[in-house]
Amino acid sequence: MRKFVKFIDPKLEKYRPKKSPAPTPKYTPKTLPEFIDVLKRTPRNILSSTDRARIAAIMSFDTRTVADLMIPKNQMVFVDKKEILGPLVLDKLYKSGFTNFPVTDSKGKVAGVIHTEALNTLEIKKTDRAEKYLDKNVQFLHLTDSLTFAVEEIERTNSYYFLVLNSNETMVGCFTIQNLLDYLLN
Repeated sequence: MRKFVKFIDPKLEKYRPKKSPAPTPKYTPKTLPEFIDVLKRTPRNILSSTDRARIAAIMSFDTRTVADLMIPKNQMVFVDKKEILGPLVLDKLYKSGFTNFPVTDSKGKVAGVIHTEALNTLEIKKTDRAEKYLDKNVQFLHLTDSLTFAVEEIERTNSYYFLVLNSNETMVGCFTIQNLLDYLLN
């Protein structure tokens, strides 16, 4: 019988289940730079460029400020308080792509904001002035405020549009919830 086992054993080898190689131990990064290195080495078929950018945005969220995402004052569209909201002005506002417009008084100070929701009514007459649709409840953030603080202010005030002030309390831009969403999702 021993001779038979010696003879048949090598022939049966191909029918035996293969032994799996020993599993490689899982690597766990211990620092943020190690984690980022793992992300960089992850193949593109597992983690796309978009996914990498989203992870990077989330990872750097605590270190970013309102200044990093705000729209500068020179890119904003303003409306004068006494301006008539005729077809030309409304066309300019809609074509700007913005949904909120700071309204300035005769001294150039912000008196409030017009939201496009207010302009979408069919009740606007060719003689209506901007001040008629003015929302005087304006919210502010500072350049140095963190994005975490901005989220807290959005939640606290239920506002999605903020004017941004510098250390001299001068308006330097605006910050919207859209800026935040674009940063996190694009």
